[in-house]
Amino acid sequence: MKDLTQGPIPKHIVSMSIPMGIGMLLQTLYYFVDLYFIARLGESALAGASAAGNVMMFVFALTQTLGVGTGALVSHAVGRKDRDDANLLFNQAVSLAGLMVAVTLVFGYALAWPYMRAIGADEPTIEAGVTFLLWFIPGLALQYPMVVMGAGLRATGIVKPTMVVQMVTVVLNAILAPVFIAGWGTGHAMGVAGAGLATSVATLAGNVVLAIYFVRLEKYVTFNRAQWKPRVDKWKALLKVGVPAGGEFAAMGLFTVTVYWITGAFGAAAQAGFGIGSRIMQMVFLPAMAVAFAAAPIAGQNFGARSFGRVRETFRSAAIGSCLLMAIITLFCQVEGEAMARIFSQDPAVVGVTIGFLHVISLNFVAVGLIFTCSALFQAMGNTWPSFLSMGVRLVTFAVPAIWLSRHPGFQLHHLWYISMVTVVIQAALSLWLLQGQFRARLR
Repeated sequence: MKDLTQGPIPKHIVSMSIPMGIGMLLQTLYYFVDLYFIARLGESALAGASAAGNVMMFVFALTQTLGVGTGALVSHAVGRKDRDDANLLFNQAVSLAGLMVAVTLVFGYALAWPYMRAIGADEPTIEAGVTFLLWFIPGLALQYPMVVMGAGLRATGIVKPTMVVQMVTVVLNAILAPVFIAGWGTGHAMGVAGAGLATSVATLAGNVVLAIYFVRLEKYVTFNRAQWKPRVDKWKALLKVGVPAGGEFAAMGLFTVTVYWITGAFGAAAQAGFGIGSRIMQMVFLPAMAVAFAAAPIAGQNFGARSFGRVRETFRSAAIGSCLLMAIITLFCQVEGEAMARIFSQDPAVVGVTIGFLHVISLNFVAVGLIFTCSALFQAMGNTWPSFLSMGVRLVTFAVPAIWLSRHPGFQLHHLWYISMVTVVIQAALSLWLLQGQFRARLR
């Protein structure tokens, strides 16, 4: 366990965010490995896998529920120096993760066809998306235990083991993707099914390695079967903090599905271009996300220890760092947007959509950095409803005008990107206002 209630806040942020950023980058890279090989199968395969991959947003909403709840409450217990409660909360989260694995498998397979028929641009896109999902769903289900184990470690100030495990999964996925997708070495190419299988196998390996670490090396929070029996009070406490955070991710998923539904009218190339652009955006967000992820346990431990001045200092340091990083990334996307797009596709129509998306959306990256930092502080204080509210406002202010405009003649894709840019600024302003209110109410 690392005591984050002592020592310089900026130093803690840097020391935690660097390995976390590396780990998140590695985690993202294996989606890019899949994307690279799937793009070689044609625009229908790329559009289908990209659209199907958005199911991740809804699963991530549930993993966020567990991860945020676990991270916040365990960090509070660590700040209070209450190891027994930290262990009980962690093991209750493990049992809840087991339940969510089963739920995801059942509903994932039941809804694969209806989901793709709702948003697929054409029949080949739908077929490719369903094929990908059938092999990808086990990997999604296995995210829950891995997220809980990572959140438990992060709450205690430990981040390097998670980075190592993410490195293992990336390397394994990078090896398996060309083997399964293109048939390298076997002569049996599975296509988009191979992309889903490679991710599922790599995620399973990551769970096994992280579980071995807990059994053999972790001392502060550990597996305890006796504490896996469901405790209603602890599950309620975890969900009270986690559900709004999960709702925030679900709203992000609805936002993305709305874009795919609208772009379906422009054909598979438009959906493929948006899919590439959104994946690139997720990757370039990683430095600011790493800062926010580091800020949450730092502020959480200090909140639990009632060191409220250090909570405010964590916000200031993280906000400055996130905004500076995002400003640099904005410039990079403006200059190198086309180069990044051409890594994944040479189709002029697909590349054109990706470039247009990145050039407009990157203009609000600094605002996104502020949103990430505010969300981290809401998590640290154990009240994630403000984050959910601000994301809900963004979803409504985007979806209503976007759907309305898409039904009028002359509507173009770039109109979507500009609406999105304006709504992000609204969300950032609302998040800052809500955070100041939480500071006044909770940091007394």
